Amino acid sequence: MPEFSYADLLPTGPDDTEYRLLSSAGVTAAPALGRDFLEVDPGALTLLTSSAMRDIAHLLRPAHLQQLRSILDDPEASPNDKFVAGDLLRNACIAAGGVLPMCQDTGTAIVMGKRGQQVLTDGRDDEHIARGVYDAYTTLNLRYSQLAPLTMWDERNTGSNLPAQVEVYATGGSEYKFLFMAKGGGSANKSFLYQETKAVLNPERMLAFLEEKLRSLGTSACPPYHLAIVIGGTSAEFALKTAKYASAKYLDTLPAAGSASGHGFRDRELEQQVLELTRRVGIGAQFGGKYFCHDVRVIRLPRHGASCPVAIAVSCSADRQALGKITRDGVFLEQLEANPAQYLPDTTDDELDGDVIRVDLARPMSEIRAELSRYPIKTRLALTGPMVVARDIAHAKIAERLAAGEPMPDYLRDHAVYYAGPAKTPEGYASGSFGPTTAGRMDSYVDQFQAAGGSLVMLAKGNRSAAVTQACQQHGGFYLGSIGGAAARLAQDCITKVEVLEYPELGMEAVWRIEVRDFPAFVVVDDKGNDFFADVTAPKQPLLTIGSGPS
Repeated sequence: MPEFSYADLLPTGPDDTEYRLLSSAGVTAAPALGRDFLEVDPGALTLLTSSAMRDIAHLLRPAHLQQLRSILDDPEASPNDKFVAGDLLRNACIAAGGVLPMCQDTGTAIVMGKRGQQVLTDGRDDEHIARGVYDAYTTLNLRYSQLAPLTMWDERNTGSNLPAQVEVYATGGSEYKFLFMAKGGGSANKSFLYQETKAVLNPERMLAFLEEKLRSLGTSACPPYHLAIVIGGTSAEFALKTAKYASAKYLDTLPAAGSASGHGFRDRELEQQVLELTRRVGIGAQFGGKYFCHDVRVIRLPRHGASCPVAIAVSCSADRQALGKITRDGVFLEQLEANPAQYLPDTTDDELDGDVIRVDLARPMSEIRAELSRYPIKTRLALTGPMVVARDIAHAKIAERLAAGEPMPDYLRDHAVYYAGPAKTPEGYASGSFGPTTAGRMDSYVDQFQAAGGSLVMLAKGNRSAAVTQACQQHGGFYLGSIGGAAARLAQDCITKVEVLEYPELGMEAVWRIEVRDFPAFVVVDDKGNDFFADVTAPKQPLLTIGSGPS
């Protein structure tokens, strides 16, 4: 029988994060029982949380911004890669002003804390942290996305973005350390768990498996992604949680090799192989190219002999996370980049934009469709004129009206429909952050709506199902892709007017009429049965191998 030995499942190394001091108040040294305790006031927890939620809604890490700049400097990057990267950098500059958040989906607030055994609180840490989330979301121009279940079928927006997900763990020492995240629906929906077997644990099988799954990820979560893959896990939920932490770079300091003690480790060789795979599939930064992912984390965990979970998660272009800590010296928050403009190149917009087709939306729908029919998929557009905005709940209500024998609303017949939901509108602005939502959630409505004369030109982010392509071919419709992750820039530079058309009681889910100017888009699905994503996401023979193993 082996002797008892203990190893952390996720043994991370030293923390070299650059922090800024928020306050020295609310933290008191409290010697007792021969030990030095640290007493933390509830206000310190609330201040740290509210400051973190504010910062991650507006600021990014320097490393992420440098990766966007690297796309612009890469001669192998496609024109569409460079256009998306440039737009995301401009979006970051606008968001850093602290008024418009970088993404309209300001996310679910997730807080993970590790409280040292010598840190004293009143025991209501969850409540004080939640208060910080409340303070940030109710005072800033953020969006309320949390729905409270009233019955099994009925829901109501909480109006505060609570509840937050708060998890606090016990650890050693006299410090309180935190990871703060804001996870939007798009990237959260791209967290996947696959229950595999030992058969996948060889190089050839693993790479083929990962290529298939990564092609199916699509772009609705706004790439370029920070991709995390976890192989193994003591439970399915631990594999998924580890993938989420890894996508936030929280586990970057894990060991590079395993041991008989069973701790997790990073496989940096496989990370590079998978990164190369993502650059060769052709999806690129949303509309074709090389930069589907910025980087890849692959973590190997111990597993039960009869179970082999594989978890995949991404952090999107709104790469929102920050570390925090409370020590005897005060309350500290990770220093994010307040001056993203330094990452913009010394080139003009014209040099970055390249060829673009300008489309006037202030015309009959038949003329708009006739013009779009002239251009192939992947053509870049600049849209100007009126659009209508409708998303999940509005689509469901309109479908109910059609089922009851009512006609399609004129606004869906006469205008392109933008799937989106805005954040709060700051004073003096025409719009709050107002980027696209995931198109796939509206797929089931497309054939019915187009048959009734509506939704013939759709605008959103991400790939669509084959049913949408078939409907567009049958009814003469189009799906245009918009850049996910650039909501602040769209609000400041492209959206000139916003007004409610119908269902004002739905808040951000209402039907809106907006006016846009030079709104960027790409032809993704046309009226001839062509779909850009159908080719790049289709299963293929593996692009590369990483060795051989038993089949």
